[in-house]
Formats: sequence, structure tokens, C-alpha cells
Amino acid sequence: MPIALSRNWEHAVVTGGAGFVGSHLCSALLDSGAAVTCVDDFSTGRAENLSSLLDRPGFTLVRADVAEGFAVERRPDLVLSFASPASPADYLRLPLHTLETGSLGTRHALELARDSGARLVLASTSEVYGDPQQNPQDERYWGHVNPVGPRSVYDEAKRFAEALTTAHADAEGTDTCIVRLFNTYGPRMRGHDGRAVPTFVRQALDGEPLTVTGDGRQTRSLCYVDDTVSGILAAAAHGMRGPINIGNPTEITMLDLARLVIDLTGSASEIRFIERPTDDPAVRCPDITLAHDKLGWRPAVTAEEGLRRTIDWFRAGEGPLTIRADRRP
Repeated sequence: MPIALSRNWEHAVVTGGAGFVGSHLCSALLDSGAAVTCVDDFSTGRAENLSSLLDRPGFTLVRADVAEGFAVERRPDLVLSFASPASPADYLRLPLHTLETGSLGTRHALELARDSGARLVLASTSEVYGDPQQNPQDERYWGHVNPVGPRSVYDEAKRFAEALTTAHADAEGTDTCIVRLFNTYGPRMRGHDGRAVPTFVRQALDGEPLTVTGDGRQTRSLCYVDDTVSGILAAAAHGMRGPINIGNPTEITMLDLARLVIDLTGSASEIRFIERPTDDPAVRCPDITLAHDKLGWRPAVTAEEGLRRTIDWFRAGEGPLTIRADRRP
């Protein structure tokens, strides 16, 4: 559905624009009339996420690894720094790339924003809170993170990116904002990326057992992608620096989520309990008081409705698409 913007942007650069959230941002910005340059190396982004955008006026695709630097042909007024492996399957497979993207890639995006006089929004994550000892988590909480655990390549990449963004704003005067995203889900997720929603949906539709880790009592807070995108763009338009939580404050246990997916798909799948990953957070729930009070934002899509849309998308399927070269209008 179209997402209303509270500020009109002329040209936005979206790093990681072929990714799940990044591609939805590209779509929303194009719908608003902005020109969009998507920068992606397709290490985790998917070509099919851009299939409806490639021939749209104002859309440019640049294939580049942001950690190695990139160039755009037109000065942007908005830079959305969203390049990063985000799923456990990806950042565990690409640990050094994840850290380099969070550090060097973020710096290159910040330099583009500074040199262009653009506003930059950094996509951080609820993972900066680690396995939290406070629930719900508000932006003042410093977190409980294992800096050398298996998840640390992602957690620490984002924590460093936040520190770098803050330092760049202070030292260089760059106009920045940090958003901390919580458990976003929806169409364009990959069925094998290791996150709970696409894993459960894929398993249910294939008639496989739904694999719930541990005893399933750990919680997550699921935010449908349209709500996440509207929150990001509201933060971009407001001018605040953040960090600011963008997520849905309604918690659900992983066992209840699995049962809900089975019910919504009409699947005959059973639930199978498997070993819980190291450092897997026991709870995850955002305090969104700041987003509501400052941005007037709160999520609107219920878990049942968002899951129905996601299930419908997985049922419809998406054919493969290969992008062999940069595409420019």
C-alpha cells in the first residue's frame, strides 16, 4: 500500500537497496516522486526484490560493495544507510564482510551525506540491546551484549556504526539520524534466511515440522514492513538524531508464533523443538514512546494481518531474476 511521506525528497540514495527493508524503502520513495539510487553488491540482497523497479523513471541501480566505496551520479538530499547482512544465516556466513560493511560502509555513506549536504538515516537494530536485562527496551538502555559471541559480528558492527554516525555528526556537522529496527517481517523475505517468520511460513507451506528453538518461550515483537518503512521515513523527515526505536511493542513467544502460522496457513505441520542458538535473546520488545511522541508514529498492521499478507506472498512465489549490469534510466 502507498506510504505517505511527511517530507518530499528529490533524490535518495539507499545502500542495501536490494535487501528486504531497503527494497521497500526504494519503492516507497519512488511512489512519492523521489528519484532513487539503489546501491547493492547482492551479497545478500536479491535481484527479484527490484524486478518491479528497474524500468521505473528515476530509478538507478549501482552495483558496489559499500565497504570499498561507491559513487553516484547525482547529489542526494537523503542517504539511507541500510547495507548489511541482517539475518543470522548471512552474518554468520559473512562475518568479516558484516563488520566491514558496518564500519567502512557506514563511513562511506556518511561522507556522501556530508559532501552532499544530505540527511543520513542509519539502520541500526534491536540487536544493540543484546540479550536484554530490561524489558521493554528504551533508547536509554545500553544493552547486554557478548562482544565475542557468535552474534557479535552483527551486534558490534551496528554498535560501531552508531558510534561512528554520532561522531561524524559531532565532528563534521553531518545531518544524521539513527533508527533501531525491531524484528521486521513481510513480503520479499527469503525463506531460508534463518529468521523466525520466513522459516515458519516456508515450513508450514511445505508441510514440514516448524522448528522452534529451546522451549519456545523467548519473545519477539513483530513489525510489518510497511509500518517499519513509514517509521523510518518519519524519522528522516523530523530532523531528530535519535537513536529511536522503530518496532511493534506487542510481544509474542516463538511457540505462539509457530502455532499462529500453522493456523493461518491451514497447515498440518507439527512443531519440533531444536537446540536454542548461543546468545539468543530471551526477550525483545521496543518501548516506542519516543517514536510516538516525537514522530506521531505507531504501527498499524496487526500480526494476524501482516502474517496473512506475508503468507500470501510466499504462496504466490517469485521467479528468479538476474541483473548482469548496472541499470540506469
